[in-house]
Amino acid sequence: MRPKWYFSEAIILTRRNYSEADRILIVASKYYGKIVLLAKGVRKPKSRKRGSIEVFSKIKFSAARGKVFDIVTEVEMLNFHNGIRSNLKKITLAYYFMEVVDRITQQEEKNGEIFDLLDHYLEKLGSEEKLRILKDEFIIKILILSGFWPKDKKIDDPGKTLENILERRIFSARVGKKVLS
Repeated sequence: MRPKWYFSEAIILTRRNYSEADRILIVASKYYGKIVLLAKGVRKPKSRKRGSIEVFSKIKFSAARGKVFDIVTEVEMLNFHNGIRSNLKKITLAYYFMEVVDRITQQEEKNGEIFDLLDHYLEKLGSEEKLRILKDEFIIKILILSGFWPKDKKIDDPGKTLENILERRIFSARVGKKVLS
């Protein structure tokens, strides 16, 4: 249970427009797990929060509990990941990471290790060239951290194993297959 006012570090998994000038954010937070936040007025041209709430950005935020959504009161950019945003293949893999974390975690399920893993792999993605190996390493580690796979057991096809565990296809993987090959 989160307090009425709280703050945390987070990585933005997804965002979507809501109402006339608002956005709904789904974030992987360090202390509270995956949570849904409402960023009020952020789509207005003069909003100071506007540049800080892009997908796969690492932020520090403050929020207040709301009736339906928790409302973001302050946002500070910690890492924009410029090394990723300038390369289409890296952007594709970053979106893949976001989708995997979104699908494999439940709302408000606290797991700081998954946040740290995602943060580490986004950092690594900025300078890495062997993207297929990085993708497979990430899948294996997140399956182990989530408790879906034993630590010492080998995985032959991590992507296929992940889709079997989730019982659904990862959409960004279909886009990225041609890009990552």
